Amino acid sequence: QVHLVESGGGLVQAGGSLRLSCAASGRTFSSLNMGWFRQAPGKEREFVAHFTRSALTIFYADGVKGRFTISRDNAKNTVYLQMNSLKPEDTAVYYCAADEKLVTSTSPYWGRGTQVTVSS
Repeated sequence: QVHLVESGGGLVQAGGSLRLSCAASGRTFSSLNMGWFRQAPGKEREFVAHFTRSALTIFYADGVKGRFTISRDNAKNTVYLQMNSLKPEDTAVYYCAADEKLVTSTSPYWGRGTQVTVSS
């Protein structure tokens, strides 16, 4: 079993930045592929970014490329999502996910989410 806890969300003005963190426990962190998804009110959960356990393969959703950066610190069992140039449409609950395979919407391990609100 893997336990994930997100933090770092909040209210920020458009153009601002936030860094989300996801702390993992319960399994060797370096063995997990990690990713971020988000869900806006009234919308389905959507992919944001993910990478392999080695971080050699990284994917971003088109809408966040060039603005968001995913990273991991295996020594701290933590994955990060640095979000710059935030837009009101980035407002959502952001979820961390983990998987032994590449993270997708059907991955087995999820955090409870952290709210990000971007004001215009």
